[in-house]
Amino acid sequence: MADAEPGAVDVSRAPLLEGLPHGFLGRSGGVSTGDVAGLNVGHGAGDDPASVARNRALATDAVLPGVRLVTVYQVHSALCTVAGDPLWAEAERPHADALVTDRPGRLLGILTADCAPVLLADRSAGVVGAAHAGWKGAIQGVTDATIAAMEGLGARRASIVAAVGPCIASPSYEVDQAFRDRFLAEGPDNPRHFAEGRPGHWHFDLEGYLMGRLRAAGIGHVEGLGLDTYAAPQRFYSYRRATHRQEPAYGRQISLIGLA
Repeated sequence: MADAEPGAVDVSRAPLLEGLPHGFLGRSGGVSTGDVAGLNVGHGAGDDPASVARNRALATDAVLPGVRLVTVYQVHSALCTVAGDPLWAEAERPHADALVTDRPGRLLGILTADCAPVLLADRSAGVVGAAHAGWKGAIQGVTDATIAAMEGLGARRASIVAAVGPCIASPSYEVDQAFRDRFLAEGPDNPRHFAEGRPGHWHFDLEGYLMGRLRAAGIGHVEGLGLDTYAAPQRFYSYRRATHRQEPAYGRQISLIGLA
């Protein structure tokens, strides 16, 4: 019910981004009910649109009240777009998986449900970015595209800091040999992101891979929050957990960054 009274919104913050309006939000504190109970911000979950709108407003207010929330139509790509002027209408969101801005008064939002949210900032240049990095976007270079777009607005990669938020962690992320082979072909350092599992299977460290990729791109200050979406059903939505449990729907949480 869209008019239900929400509880406290769960916001995790990154020490590297201290002082900037940002947050990696969980599922608590929202008004959605049923399989997506909580702060579901995804329209693709079969949720009441009024509940999604209310949850997005609650999320915005928890990080930077009174500003415009800006999102993209996420497609598991390496595409990044600039949230400049004029801004697109919600129904005309560009297909992309990252966005950057140097404009105050707007909040960049990335939706996830096991994929990794990455928030980036160059304080001195006044430029921030947000990226949605599932394994497809990660290996294609969505974080590299975000860094390049930030540089286009005047950021310097030596001054950029980045934080990887809640995502599926290695113990929960079993993959097959073909999946591992894709990453081994992409880079000689990638075997370190895989731990051996049952025969023919491996556990992939998405957070570790992204942190390594960010450092390889010249980002000197990188941190991971170490939060596993799969293993914390009361705190986070998880696509893989919902699939394993044969649940009919799964929600999406949001990660946000902006300039005051």
